[in-house]
Amino acid sequence: MKEISILGSTGSIGQNTLEVIAAHPDKFNVRALAAGTNVSLLKEQIERFRPEFVALATEEAADKLRERLAGTETAVLSGIDGLIAVATHSDVKMVVSAIVGAAGLVPTMAAIEAGKDIALANKETLVTAGPLVMGAVERAGVQLFPVDSEHSAIFQSLVGHRHGDVRRLILTASGGPFRATSLEALKQVTAVQALAHPNWSMGKKISVDSATMMNKGLEVIEASFLFDLPGKQISVHVHPESIVHSMVEYIDGAVIAQMGLPDMKTPIAYALSYPERVELNQPEMDLCSIGMLNFEEPDHLRFPCLKLAYQALEEGGDAPAVLNAANEVAVQFFLSGQLAFLQIPEVVSRVLEMHDPSGLTTVSEVLRKDRWARERSLEVIRQLEGACA
Repeated sequence: MKEISILGSTGSIGQNTLEVIAAHPDKFNVRALAAGTNVSLLKEQIERFRPEFVALATEEAADKLRERLAGTETAVLSGIDGLIAVATHSDVKMVVSAIVGAAGLVPTMAAIEAGKDIALANKETLVTAGPLVMGAVERAGVQLFPVDSEHSAIFQSLVGHRHGDVRRLILTASGGPFRATSLEALKQVTAVQALAHPNWSMGKKISVDSATMMNKGLEVIEASFLFDLPGKQISVHVHPESIVHSMVEYIDGAVIAQMGLPDMKTPIAYALSYPERVELNQPEMDLCSIGMLNFEEPDHLRFPCLKLAYQALEEGGDAPAVLNAANEVAVQFFLSGQLAFLQIPEVVSRVLEMHDPSGLTTVSEVLRKDRWARERSLEVIRQLEGACA
């Protein structure tokens, strides 16, 4: 029986993880959960999975949950201390890191340092602090399993092969809802349109990142740290069908791909059960019915976020953390209707130009640079609003 904690249990990945766990009660058990402020859903999860304790982002949300849980045994914590308590539960073997954004870094690092294996769905943890995280993984002697479908595909395609034989990694991208949208039309797109992903059901932030292709850029950075390869050995292919989840090309020309229907339960289950596989109630993949698999080069003119991510990876140091923080702020303002779709990469680009490159040696430095980038992003957004007034 593998004891599990989940950071971000009410998000898309968290909910899918709990469905996998529920399908295999003989293999997995939930000991602790952490969520944002979705009190109602977390209460349902508590009633179904009976964790020892849970954590919410704010004390206000925690008080509401405590009122609804009166008479039950589940303790309710809050804030960063609550997150860390969930991440470091003494009996837990694996922590699923699925909090959206840079907020996942501190509890994930705490879990690693406490000797927990990590099922990583929070790509920002590696984007903002890749060298620190991978160094901590090595020192603690724990395992880090990727949950993103693309990184899971690469992980699976590397099994049984030598790292030195890899020529390049090929990350696939659906292209999002605007793959064929003209540059002129992109100026008018709305948040509702950006959230309508053609293949995947995801949270709001990652859906917008998919629409701008920043998500793929973050995945390039994550893959670089996760698989110890430079950006020049990581390619991106737009693949609208989302059947080939990613590929590894070897020095002899062989290309190994992992394929499957677009469903996050598959990579989640593989991370939880590795090296075994568990049965999922998934339909058979009928390639004959699918018919054709298409691939194309990404358009950097319409989707400059991908190019910005490659630039940040090449610059190294704190640049990926700055990129990520600026993007998080810009996406938030886009979702609230205060920023245009094409202004997202503009904000990120301007903040990257403003920062003085430096290395990062501690998590505190990462968090300090994250705050700096968020403050600069707000300044840039105010300038853009003033120019449009």
